Amino acid sequence: MATEVSDCLFCRIVAGEIPADVVHRSDRVVAFRDVAPQAPVHVLLVPTEHHENAAVLASADAQATAELVTVAALVADAEGLDGHYRLVFNTGTGAGQSVFHTHLHLLGGRSMTWPPG
Repeated sequence: MATEVSDCLFCRIVAGEIPADVVHRSDRVVAFRDVAPQAPVHVLLVPTEHHENAAVLASADAQATAELVTVAALVADAEGLDGHYRLVFNTGTGAGQSVFHTHLHLLGGRSMTWPPG
């Protein structure tokens, strides 16, 4: 499901057109708190460039994919998660992706069960 960049919620957050509780910003990654948190700490990390999902991003820009994970670890540390957190990419509607701009969920602050979802 392609999303026009001008209609993309996360592109608009990256551009500052829609307010968000931003916890980290760099040239390539913006991290902000999820408006419907599923854990005490629930931060979304998005690349500043629009890519539909994690598979597309990995194919187009492996460095940006790695940077999302690197920044997630920094944010987790800043949030005091002490190395106990979950990272999740939902890719495609069947996996629960609802915004079609790659985003990595950082979840922590509570015990996580397995299997998820």
